[in-house]
Amino acid sequence: MAPRGDGRLFLSILFIACYCTVTLAQVPVDCCLSVAKKPIGKGLVINYHHQVQGQGCAIDATIFLSRGGRALCAPVNEKWVEGLKRHVDQLKKSCKKQNYTGKRCTGVKP
Repeated sequence: MAPRGDGRLFLSILFIACYCTVTLAQVPVDCCLSVAKKPIGKGLVINYHHQVQGQGCAIDATIFLSRGGRALCAPVNEKWVEGLKRHVDQLKKSCKKQNYTGKRCTGVKP
């Protein structure tokens, strides 16, 4: 009777392991499919992060987050993109000093 119980336990563990692997492998990635060539206004943007080609996305991009919560996709190495990233970094430093209060810091998070 013991060998049959061990077999069922083994099959149960194997099933759970396979189910978890399949479930976790299908995590959707929110990617930019194209980028804006036109500069984005400094007053709109509160944060940014990078999208890397080959890590689930087809293109490299800088993704800016607007005060309204929209993701705005921009090319990686454009001069205006670098300037906008510097502006966001300065905004975050300034808002941190002000304890994230004031109209200028609306929506900015640490």
